[in-house]
Amino acid sequence: MALSTRLMLRQGQSLVMTPQLLQAIKLLQFSSLELSAYVEQELERNPLLERVEEIGDRESAPETAAAEADWDREAAGASEGDAFDSREWEADAREGDWAQEGLQTDAAALSADLGTEIGNTFDSDHPATAAEVRHDDPGLSATSWSGAPGGGGEEAPNLEAYVAAQVSLSGHLEQQLAVAVTDPTDRLIGHALIDGVDEAGYLREPLAEVAERLGTPLERVERILAVIHTFDPTGVGARDLAECLAIQLRERDRFDPAMQALIENLPLLARRDFVQLRKLCGVDEEDLTDMLKEIRALDPKPGRAFSGTPIQPVAPDVTVRANTDGSWHVELNPEGLPRVLVNQTYAAKVTRAGLTPGEKTYIAECLQNANWLTRSLEQRARTILKVATEIVRQQDAFFSHGVEHLRPLNLKMVADAIGMHESTVSRVTSNKHISCPRGLFEFKYFFTASIPAQAGGDAHSAEAVRFKIKQMIDHESPDNVLSDDAIVLKLKQANVNIARRTVAKYRESLRIPSSVERRREKSAAMRSHG
Repeated sequence: MALSTRLMLRQGQSLVMTPQLLQAIKLLQFSSLELSAYVEQELERNPLLERVEEIGDRESAPETAAAEADWDREAAGASEGDAFDSREWEADAREGDWAQEGLQTDAAALSADLGTEIGNTFDSDHPATAAEVRHDDPGLSATSWSGAPGGGGEEAPNLEAYVAAQVSLSGHLEQQLAVAVTDPTDRLIGHALIDGVDEAGYLREPLAEVAERLGTPLERVERILAVIHTFDPTGVGARDLAECLAIQLRERDRFDPAMQALIENLPLLARRDFVQLRKLCGVDEEDLTDMLKEIRALDPKPGRAFSGTPIQPVAPDVTVRANTDGSWHVELNPEGLPRVLVNQTYAAKVTRAGLTPGEKTYIAECLQNANWLTRSLEQRARTILKVATEIVRQQDAFFSHGVEHLRPLNLKMVADAIGMHESTVSRVTSNKHISCPRGLFEFKYFFTASIPAQAGGDAHSAEAVRFKIKQMIDHESPDNVLSDDAIVLKLKQANVNIARRTVAKYRESLRIPSSVERRREKSAAMRSHG
C-alpha cells in the first residue's frame, strides 16, 4: 500500500471550555454566600467593576457640593445684607473675656487639672484654642460634640477591636491546665492530650499512642487525663459516651451502682429493652424512669458549646407568595443578588490616556471580564427564576395543601419544560432555597422519587409517603402499635403500592424505632403515668 500526502477539508463541531464558560458554570451552582464572596474578589481584582451603591453615591456627590456652594453664597449674601461686623463680635468676646477666663488654653494647666498628660485625654493631636476659632466659623459642628471623625480624614475608633475573641475549647482547657498542673512535664502531657480532643469534647487518640509518642509511662498519662476530666465543661476528655456520662454523674454525685449498671448497658437503652435494664440495675419501673430522666439531662457532647464554626443564616434565593386570584407570585430575593455594573466612563477615560501596550492589554482584559461577569450574573438570575417558576407550577398542590400532595418530580421533567439540559437544572438547584408560606425549603426538596399507585392512576411522591408513615405512627395507640407489615396494608388501602423493606427504610430515615421498641416504650410510659 503506497503512502501519499494530500490536503483535505473537514468541517466539525466541538465544545471548548473557555475560562468565561467555566466561570458561568461555577456561578450557577454557587450559593448566595459563595456568590457574594466571589463578587467581592472580582471587585478587588477588576478596577472597572463597581457596586451600584457606589455609583449612586458618586452621582449624588456633585449635588452635595452644589448645595454646599449655594449655602456659602447665601451666607455671604446674608453677611453683606445685615452688615455683619466682625469687629463688634471681637469686642463682645473681649468684654466677656471668655477666651481668657472660661477656657484654659495652657497645656500645663490642663494637665495639672486632669491629673495626666493632655495627650492621654484628648484624641486630637492639636487641641483647639481660642486663637484657632475663625470669625467666619458657622459654629461647632455635630462631629465636634459626638466625637465622630471630622474633615481631617481621621478614622473613627474601631469598636470591633475591643470585642473579646471567642475562646476555643483547647484554649479554655489550656487555661485550666496552667492552674491545675505545675510540673512542666505534666503540662506537656496535658497539652498533648488537649490537642487530641475533638470539637465534641472526646479524646480520640489512644493513651498508649500518646505515651509512646511522648516517651512517658502510661500511668502518668492516665493520671493527667484524670485531671483533665475535672475541667469545665464536665465530661470533656472522655474516650466514649459511657465515660462522658459517668464523669457528669460523678460530678452530680449520682453515680451509684444502679446508675453504673445502666451506663454499662447503653446498647440496651438504645433498643429500649427496659425489662432487661430493670433486672441488671435491680430497680423497679419508677426508679428506672427517674434514672432515664437524669440521663436525658446530661450533655453527650460537652465540647459543642465551644464550637468555633460560625452559623451562617440561610437566605432564600427565591420568594413565593400567594396572589389574590389563587396563583403564586415567584420573585428573586434582591438581597442575594450582587448588583455590579461596568464603569464605562472610567474605562473610556483610561483608554484615552497614554498607555503602554501592556497596560492597554490589561484594561481590555478587565473590560472583557467585567462585561462577561455582569452578563453571567444576569443569566444566572434569569435561569434561577425560570427553574423556580417551573418547580412552583409542578408542585402547586404542595404550596396549596401541604406535604401530602407533593408530586413525583425529577430533573428531566423540569429541564424538558424549560428547554434546558439536566446538568444545568442540577447546578441551579444546588445550594438554593425557596421561601414560601409553608417555610424555607431547598430546591432539591421538591425532587422526589416516584412510588406507583396500587390500582393505577397518578404515582405518589416518596416524601409524601414518608409523611404518611410518620402520621400513622404518631397517631397509633399503645394497645395497637403498627408493625411494618400493618403500615404496608394501610398504605395499600390508600392506593400506595410499596414494599415492606421500603417502609422500614423510610421509618429508619425518620429515626423512628421498630414496633417492638415502640411497644416497650409506650407500655413503660403508661405504667409510669398510671
